[in-house]
Amino acid sequence: MGQGLWRVARNQQLQHQGYSGQGYLTREHGRRIASSNVSNTSHRKQTQGGIDIYHLLKTRKSKEQEGFINLEMLPPELSFTILSYLNATDLCLASCVWQDLANDELLWQGLCKSTWGHCSIYNKNPPLGFSFRKLYMQLDEGSLTFNANPDEGVNYFMSKGILDDSPKEIAKFIFCTRTLNWKKLRIYLDERRDVLDDLVTLHNFRNQFLPNALREFFRHIHAPEERGEYLETLITKFSHRFCACNPDLMRELGLSPDAVYVLCYSLILLSIDLTSPHVKNKMSKREFIRNTRRAAQNISEDFVGHLYDNIYLIGHVAA
Repeated sequence: MGQGLWRVARNQQLQHQGYSGQGYLTREHGRRIASSNVSNTSHRKQTQGGIDIYHLLKTRKSKEQEGFINLEMLPPELSFTILSYLNATDLCLASCVWQDLANDELLWQGLCKSTWGHCSIYNKNPPLGFSFRKLYMQLDEGSLTFNANPDEGVNYFMSKGILDDSPKEIAKFIFCTRTLNWKKLRIYLDERRDVLDDLVTLHNFRNQFLPNALREFFRHIHAPEERGEYLETLITKFSHRFCACNPDLMRELGLSPDAVYVLCYSLILLSIDLTSPHVKNKMSKREFIRNTRRAAQNISEDFVGHLYDNIYLIGHVAA
């Protein structure tokens, strides 16, 4: 009875102060409405500010739908710069739209020299009716022919006046070209030792660490898959060339071409040992130093240790 009277009195007090359930919900609803009005006002302001952005995007989209940019309306320097990023196939397609721009000799000259860095015809007076676009097609055709039959490919280049019949010119062409199949090139160089001699002399190994120089050498002249006379010939020629490019270093280390030859063979064997998954027990640094110094006694232990570290960290010299 006392508790019931207390609840009645308390409810009357809350109603008098405006904190009844109904009043509380009414005031809470009012707060939400006010908050909603503020947020709606803020949203309208953002919407009014975003109308300009929407119209800009819509206008830009409508302009883009009108078509591509006409390169002929741009300054010639800018048009040529844009077209210079295209390869030969895309440039031929572009010539269907912008014939005068896409057939420009400077563009095709750049494509020729970026793919085939040296040709004898570059240093000659161009014959009547010469064009770099036509030359590009002939160079591409000759490269495909070389990759099928190296002798026929070289004869094709000579018949078109692209290359002179000279081992030095052929060697320069091979050295500056990256589109030739390396397997066919290896067969060709094995048969044409005169071209191989000139190709080796084009390498500059000055101030290069021996394993790095050997990697660069085998990037241009790929090593055979098996040991044999051709591999021995390559290493011999490399050793003499490396010594010729670094005479001061050879004197300082007391190395001769024969010693460099031994080191190159050691590096190749070490590369196989460390990288082959079939070799379970890898050669240690101590074993490599001991074996190498046994074959070439004048070599310092520190130098041989650096050779091992290079192969261990960078990888195969003839990969």
